[in-house]
Amino acid sequence: MLAAPPLVVLDEAEVAERTAMHEARWERLVGPYAERRARGEKHPVHDFLFTYYAERPGRLRRWHPGYGVALPPGVPHAGWRGYTTDAASGRVAVSADFLAERRLLVETLHRLLRATQRRPAHTRCFGLHEWAMVHGQADGDVRHALPLRLGAAGTDRVVEGHRIACSHFDAFRFFTDTARPLNTLRPASDDRPDFEQPGCLHAGMDLYKHAYRLSPLVDSDLVLDCFELAADVRVLDMRASPYDLTGVPGVDTTPVRIETAAGKREYAAAQATFAERAAPLRARVADACELLLGLA
Repeated sequence: MLAAPPLVVLDEAEVAERTAMHEARWERLVGPYAERRARGEKHPVHDFLFTYYAERPGRLRRWHPGYGVALPPGVPHAGWRGYTTDAASGRVAVSADFLAERRLLVETLHRLLRATQRRPAHTRCFGLHEWAMVHGQADGDVRHALPLRLGAAGTDRVVEGHRIACSHFDAFRFFTDTARPLNTLRPASDDRPDFEQPGCLHAGMDLYKHAYRLSPLVDSDLVLDCFELAADVRVLDMRASPYDLTGVPGVDTTPVRIETAAGKREYAAAQATFAERAAPLRARVADACELLLGLA
């Protein structure tokens, strides 16, 4: 049986058009990474989107219409996880069983996203999470194969001279042992709705993770919209980090010197802009969760 009575039934031409549009966008956004990977090349900024986040490029390339949309017989979706084929019509759609299987995830994400939406955006953390991840370490022991812009001692002085208020558990958990006690907050894996706030760069990037984890229940346009935001945020994240990006290809390598007053202003302004970009995407993912919960 189909997922629900389908809200939309697409014909072959519509499927072909939307698939082609999705794949063209994938080529622009993800294709350069796939080409580098084929050559065995690494990129210290962009690779994060495929090493920290678990979605594989090949899966990201698949176009999904979302729950409640029926596709014509013969589409490849029939062999993909989450889909079912109607015996009478041959149409293919995401199954009700798959939605039921993913209900707990949908509920969890809905609760997190609505809690985040209700909070004001805080834009004065200055990206110190990346600095706290290398506090007390020698240059050669850091997370990325890049030199520290101020050296190990200079980096430590920045961490120790600032108030650190990281609200994002998946950043906080990578703090070094010496930096962890310096954080004024104690986010944990089981209390994310109590801490997540919309000004956090990582909360914005994680919209991509939330969207792809809901796939194929949500449409691929939403997933790639969130991916594009995450890719842009990642560049600021690294420009404001303690690392020297000199020579890294394909990105703006100008440092945001958050250790200075001017750098702090620059970071906070960029952070506010990303919070504004993330807000409608967060609403779309949360609204999708709400709709799915109503249909489950």
